[in-house]
Amino acid sequence: MSQPPRGERIRLAWPQLGDRELSNVAEVLRSGLVSQGPKSKQFEDLVCERLDVSFAFATSSGTTALHLALAAAGIGPGDEVLVADFTFPATGNVVLQQGARPVLVDIDPRLLAMSPEDARRKATRNTRALLPVHPFGAAADMDALMKLAGELDLAVIEDAATAFGGNYRGRSCGTIGNLGCFSFHGRKVITTGEGGMVVTDDEDLADRVRVLRNHGGVRIDGRYAFADVGYNYRMSDVQAAIGIAQLERLDDLIAALRESAHLYDRLLDGAEHVTIPPEPEWGRDVHQSYVVLLDSEVDRDAVIREMASRGIETTLGTYALHAEPAYARLGGYAPGDLPASFHASRHSLALPLYSGLTNEQVDYVSNSLRAAVAGCLGKRGRTMGEKRSSEGQD
Repeated sequence: MSQPPRGERIRLAWPQLGDRELSNVAEVLRSGLVSQGPKSKQFEDLVCERLDVSFAFATSSGTTALHLALAAAGIGPGDEVLVADFTFPATGNVVLQQGARPVLVDIDPRLLAMSPEDARRKATRNTRALLPVHPFGAAADMDALMKLAGELDLAVIEDAATAFGGNYRGRSCGTIGNLGCFSFHGRKVITTGEGGMVVTDDEDLADRVRVLRNHGGVRIDGRYAFADVGYNYRMSDVQAAIGIAQLERLDDLIAALRESAHLYDRLLDGAEHVTIPPEPEWGRDVHQSYVVLLDSEVDRDAVIREMASRGIETTLGTYALHAEPAYARLGGYAPGDLPASFHASRHSLALPLYSGLTNEQVDYVSNSLRAAVAGCLGKRGRTMGEKRSSEGQD
């Protein structure tokens, strides 16, 4: 199993790759079938079995999985999609790339997932779909969101990029809505380097995904007829070979992540000015990331710098889309318009977490965080958004 070199800084993440991945990739290289082929199909079949879902389609990234799902669902110009605001920009970007309008929805400040109440407030007669995010490996409140979608006749596309292997009341994350999308980026629970997956139980949606993923082509009499304007969003067999090996030890990888996360919980419980992530009542959090919230009086970015000086890599949890320049410009948002998401974007901190992390390292990170927070109280400077909003004022 790969590990960071001893004596180097503690990395934020480190993919767990070993001999099985090397062997699988070597097999593909020797076969000469390096594009989409039998390994991709095997990977898809294994994902279907693991998640108890009817159809799975391997893609080139988690972002292309999301874009493909929106296209298959028929989202286009004039449509509105309710999008969780606290997320990586890809979640909103794919809506814009379909010519639709992302309507940004605030989050539950404790769970950091889409607020069903704010989603209801933001829905209009043009709303066609709901795009919730399962944050950092924990499920969103899917019962409430599915109830809302049923009342308003909305498609539900789950951004389960970080939640492969997680569940909600006994169902796998990504299999509850009409379509679910996963990422296999190097920071995710399992990785193919880059790569993603679209899953669904809907045969008609599956047919659309299958055609659109491969340039819009349909094979007829041994050749392709291009029935639609599609994309090249396929996964290569080189990537799929890695994914197959990763799937074989998924349970062990998740168990190791959860063990380290629970050790963080014990070591940081009661730490001043630090809120540890809650364990949702409705299902297993795979802890793709371990994200704490710092109190408002703590300069989060100063903490990141202080942790780096101690040899520890940390970063923000994720972004508040409405406060990013592109979304402020396109949607007319100002920083703080979605207050819970804005607060989380400014005060969340992702700590090192990966399957090979040792207890000693978790202990060192926890003690360093306590010290860093104590040294960064009352030093918070204005954010970029606050500086922009104050320009021109007396």
